[in-house]
Amino acid sequence: MSIWTSAGRLKGVAFTGSAGQLALLAAHRRGESDLICRDGMWFLYATVEVADRPLSEPDGFVGVDLGIANIATTSDGVRHCGKGLNAVRHRHRRLRRRLQAKRTKSAKRLLKRRRRREARFAANVNHVIAKSIVTEATRTGRGIALEDLQGIRERVRLRKPQRVTLHSWSFYQLGAFIAYKAVRAGVAVIAVDAAYTSQQCSHCGHVDRRNRPDQATFSCTSCGFAEHADVNAARNIASRGETGWAVSHAA
Repeated sequence: MSIWTSAGRLKGVAFTGSAGQLALLAAHRRGESDLICRDGMWFLYATVEVADRPLSEPDGFVGVDLGIANIATTSDGVRHCGKGLNAVRHRHRRLRRRLQAKRTKSAKRLLKRRRRREARFAANVNHVIAKSIVTEATRTGRGIALEDLQGIRERVRLRKPQRVTLHSWSFYQLGAFIAYKAVRAGVAVIAVDAAYTSQQCSHCGHVDRRNRPDQATFSCTSCGFAEHADVNAARNIASRGETGWAVSHAA
């Protein structure tokens, strides 16, 4: 690349990236690129325009239930556990608290070096989960039904330790990653109202608070159906996704 500097134009400046990024850049780059200095490193922000794949008619939907104990659970029974991830978040939080209490130059230097590390870690995990879900939906020819969590922070009342955990995890980012990866793969995505999906039986449709005695257990008080609570909720989301898709396309 060639860039303007205070010393004039420099030509033949080398840059690198992953194989996929370089292939996209070579085939679809549009307009100018921005050179950004972040945390002492230089990054090239380039714009690419990739045509969306034609949206295929879904043969059913993969329901995705989002949570904290399990970050994402699909209606196929795949659970992306959040225990290890939450442990990493707690460790980062403890380190930041200890360094902030010292107020020394070395502590400030370490804090500066650690900033955004947790955010990068969370973004990488979300990318991995989103890719797994979209790949499975593409392989089986299904769409993806996501629970709509907009406004959840205002609706849910939690104790302080729970609030810290809830506010630290980026549910919106995971949904955005799934949405854009699905568009590139031609997979339909629909957001559904998740009200009472954790209390509703995916087998008979009975809704009761007693159906879910604890976080991981679902046992229907009407028909006796038992399943992991998050898997049951994901199946309800998948069913609502199919209904919502049929209604929207019938109109």
